[in-house]
Amino acid sequence: MARLALSTARRWARLPVAGRIAVIYLAARILTTAFLLIASALSTATSRFGADAGLGDIVVGWDAQWYWLVAESGYPSTLPLTESGDVAENAWAFMPVFAYAAKIVGFVFGSWGVGAFLLSFTAGYFACLALHRLLRDRIGRSAALWAVAFFASGPLAAMFQVGYAETLFLLLLFLALDATIRRRYAWLYLLIPVMAFTRPGILAFALYLGLHGVVRWVHRREDPFVVREIVHIVLLGVLATATGFAWQVIAGIVTGDPGAYLATELAWRRHWIDGGVGGFVPFEGWVQASQFWFGFWGMPQAWGPVALVLLLVAAGAALLLLPQVRALGADLRLWSAGYLLYLLAVFFPQSSTFRLLLPLSPLWGAVAVPRSRLWRCGVLVACLLGQWVWIYHMYALGSTFWQVP
Repeated sequence: MARLALSTARRWARLPVAGRIAVIYLAARILTTAFLLIASALSTATSRFGADAGLGDIVVGWDAQWYWLVAESGYPSTLPLTESGDVAENAWAFMPVFAYAAKIVGFVFGSWGVGAFLLSFTAGYFACLALHRLLRDRIGRSAALWAVAFFASGPLAAMFQVGYAETLFLLLLFLALDATIRRRYAWLYLLIPVMAFTRPGILAFALYLGLHGVVRWVHRREDPFVVREIVHIVLLGVLATATGFAWQVIAGIVTGDPGAYLATELAWRRHWIDGGVGGFVPFEGWVQASQFWFGFWGMPQAWGPVALVLLLVAAGAALLLLPQVRALGADLRLWSAGYLLYLLAVFFPQSSTFRLLLPLSPLWGAVAVPRSRLWRCGVLVACLLGQWVWIYHMYALGSTFWQVP
């Protein structure tokens, strides 16, 4: 037995990193597939997927239906309205890159759903490679590999196998972060526009670029900050900001309504707030949601904003003070802070909150820093348990407002 274990360890060590990540990724996908199969078997007539659900139904379920609609019908030139005259949910909330890329891939198979699955699955593997590259020089190769295992097996791992834009965006994001940290800024001129039309979040990257530039300027004496790099960062910040608002402009031009995109996004918020929703107000969503959720849980609504402030203080302290997080380096902490600030400004927290936290995945590196095998194995088990809970509620039981992935 000892000899077999030693032999296995040697073979594992001889595998190239890409091969080891492939083994980890495929093992994780097998487990996720098993969870999805169980969830489809447990699906009943009262769930969104019905009593005869299959894997194919899950792949194209929930928001994947919107991406499919975009690929098949494009975007509406006239905004649909509810009976009360408000803008209804519509395709303008979903960016075009994933939808049309899945259509191109799926053309060979005659199925958009197959294309979406293959795109998410393949992008997920390359995102794992990119995450390992992003982390290895900061926390070491072994810890980076464990971080990849946590990422590939995490509570939201179903995203690697369904028709959502998440994994494609994560691949682009990890490549963009890596290019910025390695100061290969030229690559960002290609990555930023694609990111901007894959999934909302490029404005957070614009903020990160600004923070990156400030840190480079502060440390310019010990780390030379040449004019060429300053120009790159300024131009890239402008590009990220411009593309971040471009979709709003495009939606306004096509529909003839300058507020089309924001009104569309707010259409989803009406499911959560009684009494209607006014115009978009930055940072308002989290305050409203904190009050809503505390009331929903049977607690005083006034406790909501207090809990929100405590949560923000805890998140800031973790990014600033925790040695495991500090080991990731300044750039990954700046990105994390910038993205959290972006979510705080634009998002209304609800059941999709955990999915929208996926761009913080580099923080898995901090979780992987402790060398204790018991700790790492415990985290991995917790990831798998969390994954099953998520899949069970979103895909086996999913039927109500708090069960939307």
